[in-house]
Amino acid sequence: MLPDGAVERVQEVCAAIGEACEAAGVAQWDVMGEQSYGLDLNLEAGRITMVGAGGEGGFGVRVVDDGRFGFARLVDPSGAERAVDQAMSILRQSPQISGFELPAAADAVSVPSAFHADVAHLKAEDLMDRADAMLAHVASVSPQAVVTGGGLGASATAAAFLSSEGIERASSSTSMGAGVQVTIDVDGQLTSGWEGASSDDLLPDVPDCVDLAVTWAECTRDPIKVDPVAGTQDVVFSEGAFGSLFGMVVGSAINGPRMARKESLFSGRIGKQVMASHLSLVDDGRLAGGARTASIDGDGVPTETRMLVESGRLEQVNWSVRDAAKAVADGQVDHAQSTGSATRSIDGPPGTGTRDLVLTSSQRRPSPDELVAQMDDGWVVHSIMGAHTANPTSGDFSVTTSSVLRVVDGEVQGAIRQAGVTGNLADALSGHVVLGSPNERDGRTGRHLHLADVLFSGTIGVNPA
Repeated sequence: MLPDGAVERVQEVCAAIGEACEAAGVAQWDVMGEQSYGLDLNLEAGRITMVGAGGEGGFGVRVVDDGRFGFARLVDPSGAERAVDQAMSILRQSPQISGFELPAAADAVSVPSAFHADVAHLKAEDLMDRADAMLAHVASVSPQAVVTGGGLGASATAAAFLSSEGIERASSSTSMGAGVQVTIDVDGQLTSGWEGASSDDLLPDVPDCVDLAVTWAECTRDPIKVDPVAGTQDVVFSEGAFGSLFGMVVGSAINGPRMARKESLFSGRIGKQVMASHLSLVDDGRLAGGARTASIDGDGVPTETRMLVESGRLEQVNWSVRDAAKAVADGQVDHAQSTGSATRSIDGPPGTGTRDLVLTSSQRRPSPDELVAQMDDGWVVHSIMGAHTANPTSGDFSVTTSSVLRVVDGEVQGAIRQAGVTGNLADALSGHVVLGSPNERDGRTGRHLHLADVLFSGTIGVNPA
């Protein structure tokens, strides 16, 4: 998929844009370029409905002078001068931020390669063979089940970064993803399960997400009736459901600018307990196989492996170069500097984000079945809808689920049709919480979130519809 010389061509265009910046008298500049080539296959109604190939990419140029910045995106390299002019026009109108300038070059450690030739050499026929294997597998393990949605994809990307301060990086990477929606429509009941997996490496011909989708399509049939349960209960969240809330709440709350604006549940809590004492949270920019692993961040600052929460205590938060300078200039904080946490795409300038978030526990981590067995009276919630409404300022959330099982005396009694799930994630993470065993599934299920199934005792409310 990746043509010979693709990385070098992206580098050459970045250099040409840099030359246009120099010719225009730009004080400081940086350029990010990407070119991706990929294959996509869609599944619908139990068959392959579309196979396509294509490419996309472009370049983003940022110009900085006297604390002001402008940004422009271009696709055609011949438009470099025009893009630089647009960025400079924006710069002249932007507010000045005292102390904001691009970072100087610094030593950065090498990170594991995210390029895998087995993925880059995949052809459309290979994806079709894999899709046929997935369809046949579903039919063999559950004759009534049909793959009603999903697909396969693979891509290879050439990328480069160049700045006026002497920072230069170039790399290639690969990515592969699979997702399936499995539906059973029998006897007037329609149930389904959706699962996916992604990796920078080759996924198995039939990823284990396929079996999990079948399992949830089957186990949610024949729903039982249950009486409403008042107050909070014990709840096991699957890694996917937990990740949806964790990313929206904690992933946002750990953002330095949000904390400085007092819009984070962690505002004013550096050095204080914010989770149960056995939990720790690492933001790892150098994780092997990580979704956001890189030697430098979107500003060109070397990435790190950073302990954000250690033994439940909040140690530090994340900053990009510009966000740190702005918070200090605005008087929101006394001191802030880049933590190598800038995220960036060719579509916009860098901003503060996270790399790969890894939640760990110093306690024994039970299997998913053991987590369920620990509940006298509770629920298993496998997926949720509405996680985007969770509040990173307070930690409050109110979501719904149609993948929920009733548990009594440590045993699953059956599924219910739908339920509302409410709580406060900050309280839940600080209460009686048990983190399950690390995921052994094929590929990443939470992309840049590395979590696990989790048991919250007495802090979450589940209200059957």
